Amino acid sequence: MKSALFGGGASAVSTLFGGLIPTTVLGVDASSKYEGPVVETTAGKIRGVIQAGTHTFRGIPYGASTAGSNRFMPPRKPEPWTGVREAFQNGPTAPQLSNPPNALILNHKEPAAQGEDCLVINVFTPGVNDGRKRPVMVWLHGGGFASGAGSAHSFDGNYLARSGDVVVVSVNHRLNIFGYLYLAEAGGDKYADSGNAGLLDVVAVLEWVRDNASHFGGNSGNVTLFGQSGGGLKISTLLAMPPAKGLFHKAIIESGSALKGIHREEASKTTERIFAKLGLQPNQVDELQKLPADRLLSAIDNRGSAPGTAPFNIAPVVDGRALPSDPFDPAAPEISADVPLIVGSVNTEGTFFTPPDSPLFSLDEAGMRTRLMPKFGEATDKLVDLYRKEMPNASPSQIYFLINAFPAAAITQAERKVAQGKAPVYMYLFTWETPVEGGKRHSPHTVELPFVFNNVVEQPEEVGNGPELQPLAEKVSGAWTAFAHTGNPSTPGVPRWFPYTANERATMIINNEWKLENDPRHEVRLIMNNLPTPSAS
Repeated sequence: MKSALFGGGASAVSTLFGGLIPTTVLGVDASSKYEGPVVETTAGKIRGVIQAGTHTFRGIPYGASTAGSNRFMPPRKPEPWTGVREAFQNGPTAPQLSNPPNALILNHKEPAAQGEDCLVINVFTPGVNDGRKRPVMVWLHGGGFASGAGSAHSFDGNYLARSGDVVVVSVNHRLNIFGYLYLAEAGGDKYADSGNAGLLDVVAVLEWVRDNASHFGGNSGNVTLFGQSGGGLKISTLLAMPPAKGLFHKAIIESGSALKGIHREEASKTTERIFAKLGLQPNQVDELQKLPADRLLSAIDNRGSAPGTAPFNIAPVVDGRALPSDPFDPAAPEISADVPLIVGSVNTEGTFFTPPDSPLFSLDEAGMRTRLMPKFGEATDKLVDLYRKEMPNASPSQIYFLINAFPAAAITQAERKVAQGKAPVYMYLFTWETPVEGGKRHSPHTVELPFVFNNVVEQPEEVGNGPELQPLAEKVSGAWTAFAHTGNPSTPGVPRWFPYTANERATMIINNEWKLENDPRHEVRLIMNNLPTPSAS
């Protein structure tokens, strides 16, 4: 039977798959050359497509709609269906505020409509119903806890699944006010889990993988979470959540090391502000389930507010239930002590967030030091000298971005994990520089992702073009999938990647040529450790 998921018609699906499926075969009788075999899931049978040798399934529901009485509640199982559901088209994106376009990541934007029926996944696998036990890699997207979509084109797992012989699962889940509004104090037990509903969605995905991976050629006993930016923050938090224990076995945290969550007192103050903005009293919690989604989004929209208005800090809550304590403070979580990690960052994270015409890209020496002083104080001159010694040709702007990107949180997270002595941690620093926009962004936040997904050919707006791209993509994606297979990212063709330890602090410097360094920027690390306030990651 034809599913509503296929409502876009032949032209929509041809567009969706980047022209890989000619519209001529997507008429009344789509060719079996492109249709995949039927796969059984716990909710019903589905059929995907075969895209360049990879079985692709889109918009698979792992939970029921989160609208109405399900809003702010833990995820519920999807309604079963009869017949064969066509998993040809992406499902809805979680409701979110729009962000200004960033030319580097146009392919990160999700073209699908937003909606609260957003508990959907995409699955990419080299084979189905074949009895194989491939590692499963579950991708958590960035955008903080506020925006983004796992179903964005950049995160298609076709290339990664095929080159690494893994099953890739990309996730849409609740965000912002729908995923992390703490209502337990105002609404009591009914809303006890509202402050972490978005991460409980991810737990539901992991349960789906446990129950269904074998039909997609995957091994539910070998699951790796990987995520960047907000995705890394989510993974850091899931490592401390009892409901997730045992559902994943390895984790990769890219530019998103979270040490603390939001505490109940702060979360309750945010809730009070939102109630006031909506004109609701504390005893009207149930009214929140009746309001249109757009009304809730407008309540957290600070654009156009008076200068000095505090942003709404809506993120996972240390609620004593799903999240009993801060994820990595004062120590790494004991419940995930046996989970190996890859942790790392890129060299100039902040260039990603900086508008192209910003004066930060044209700083002179005095301007660079003036901007660093408020944060780094009397340590500024020494930090500038250390980075200039390492990179004598760096401009003042590059030095500014390098110092601000020092990965203090990632190092702290790794140190605390290593102190447990129960599972290895592998540290990296990605220093490859993109040539786009004249090279002024150097190594911006997100720049490693086309290499991780092994789809650099589809993302020239972020990494440009050139013969060096594919060899680096094969190395990076190869290390990530090797880690998924074995728990060790070492692969032929690159130096052996030793675990991070308190003494050696082995760190893989990832560029066209890879190099393992012990305690890179040692003196900078010591200075950052002695700052009166933590430096940014």
